[in-house]
Amino acid sequence: MLKIQNAVTIDGSRMNLTIESTKDFTLDAQNLTIFPGLIDPHVHFRTPGLEHKENWLTAAKAALAGGYTTVFDMPNTLPPTITETSLKEKKALIEAQLAEVGIPLRYELFFGADKKHLSEIHKVKHDVIGIKVFMGCSTGNLVIDDDESLHAVFAIAASQNLIVAVHAEDEALIIERKKQFSDAKHYCDHSKIRNPEVAARAVAKAIALCRIYETKLYILHVSTADEIALIAKAKEEGLPVYAETTPHHLFLDDSAYDNLQGKAVVNPPLRAEEHRKALWNAIKNNVIDTIGSDHAPHTNTEKSQAYGACPSGMPGIETTLPLLLTAHHEGLITLEKIVSLTQKRPREIFGLPENNDVVLVDLNKTRFVDNATLKTKCGWSVFAGQELRGWPLYVIMNGVLYDLATI
Repeated sequence: MLKIQNAVTIDGSRMNLTIESTKDFTLDAQNLTIFPGLIDPHVHFRTPGLEHKENWLTAAKAALAGGYTTVFDMPNTLPPTITETSLKEKKALIEAQLAEVGIPLRYELFFGADKKHLSEIHKVKHDVIGIKVFMGCSTGNLVIDDDESLHAVFAIAASQNLIVAVHAEDEALIIERKKQFSDAKHYCDHSKIRNPEVAARAVAKAIALCRIYETKLYILHVSTADEIALIAKAKEEGLPVYAETTPHHLFLDDSAYDNLQGKAVVNPPLRAEEHRKALWNAIKNNVIDTIGSDHAPHTNTEKSQAYGACPSGMPGIETTLPLLLTAHHEGLITLEKIVSLTQKRPREIFGLPENNDVVLVDLNKTRFVDNATLKTKCGWSVFAGQELRGWPLYVIMNGVLYDLATI
């Protein structure tokens, strides 16, 4: 039996907690605040085929280090998760890696929408958390860029009661703007090519399809004021539309290219400061439902390549909670809202059952983000060198206590 004594709750009261376990342990948590085990609805743990960037051995440790006990992994791997067979093979690899590392991380998998394999969706409807649609190209080659296929995906999802998660960037407009910026050589050109209109046009199309088919729509990594306006209107209309943003879009703007170079390249790209501020307002106004880390590691070598060869994506699962807690200390966000964004709303939107996972956080612990101590296999963070206030120290998952200083 695990006994947690004197823990501080989110509202500032004290509580004792007893959790069923095969081991007996008592922890005095008088200086710690208790959070539910966090849910990251958007990760790329790279298995299968891209394990030189990350795998579930390292990613499971990174998740725990960030306070996460549940993750939703994306399908753009090698091979992509677009058939019943590839889904089963991926799950077998994940289970083996989690068993090897000894961390029974809770996870769900998104199924990739692929034009040639839409007939596979009904086979896996009970085995996936939702369907992932890339409306614009990103890492991997999964893209649904024609209206006929998009209509088909939304219709199938509605018939199978599956949520559709969209990477909302308009592929046709990306191609058009690449021609306009054909001589682009600088990393910052990424934000010019994939401008706010690229995102807004795709979001408008996805919402229109949601309206037609009444499909639950989850819009990934919202990054612009333009998208927020469209999503707010859809919510007012009563459509089943939900919005996610990311820590990098909340805490970085397009000035970050100066220092970060290729490490700042993500899809959708970093935006101007006005859009970053709009995201914070959208959180306050309940337009943004969740925060997904979009943990998408690449090696230092890959990210140091010239623009055009440099892949998009950055790691983030270990720093999301400390960034949000630091923002809390700065008066930007309440603890209740952090819990809503990182646990309550993901659980409600995706219909996850309750569990007794908890995270014990020292709200006043200050620490610099140090690449040398990160658990992710890629070994770097865009927030390296920043001092953050508020870090998780212990995680209890499936009745097991993890001391994060020793994982």
